[in-house]
Amino acid sequence: MDCAADPAGLTVSGISRERVIRVGRDILGKNDRIAADNRARFLADDMLVFNLVSSPGAGKTSLLVRAVSELKQSWRLGVIEGDQQTSNDAERIRATGVPAIQINTGKGCHLDAAMVSEAYRRLPSLKRGILFIENVGNLVCPAAFDLGEACKIVVLSTTEGEDKPLKYPEMFAASSLMLINKIDLARLVDFDLSQTVEYARRVNPRIEVLTISARTGEGFAALYAWIGKQAADQIHPVVGAAP
Repeated sequence: MDCAADPAGLTVSGISRERVIRVGRDILGKNDRIAADNRARFLADDMLVFNLVSSPGAGKTSLLVRAVSELKQSWRLGVIEGDQQTSNDAERIRATGVPAIQINTGKGCHLDAAMVSEAYRRLPSLKRGILFIENVGNLVCPAAFDLGEACKIVVLSTTEGEDKPLKYPEMFAASSLMLINKIDLARLVDFDLSQTVEYARRVNPRIEVLTISARTGEGFAALYAWIGKQAADQIHPVVGAAP
């Protein structure tokens, strides 16, 4: 489903709004059924699955490269990468020694549950591990598509400004955690952290917030602690691995 067919009030030339809404609901309904199957499979495999979403350039891949490099000694890890074209991001992940599957969506603006289901089958066994799904860079379409993940993590960079949560409220409302990346640049771009958090909690009062820098590593200890908290009741460190 591309953005033009999204049921959230959009129109398509030559097609009635009612038809667009009906098609959109059919697509989302099918996606939700596959997402439920994905979720059941992830639970059976004792997997913790995160869906990372952001606008292009927020730093999701750089964040993941650092995170998987540092977490791979303690957890079984896998990554599913979503982009319209190229395998650049999957190659960056594989260079760390962590398995990654690239999904190219072509004209599509998001991953869907069927794409994730097929990619998951191509990964090695990750039982009692963590799967990171890096969605296509887009703050609109991915908000509507459940992939079977435990939760969405929205990444916002300081260079994007403070008002993204108000401009794209559905994404921030759907996310459990907001990572504010490039915090080392905040002073250079006059970024107002407290204002950004206030905007995010205006649309999602329960969203958690962490500040990080994928470049310097600032804030990653807190991120790993958050991941560990989510995993505590679901998965266990690899036997014999470093804590």
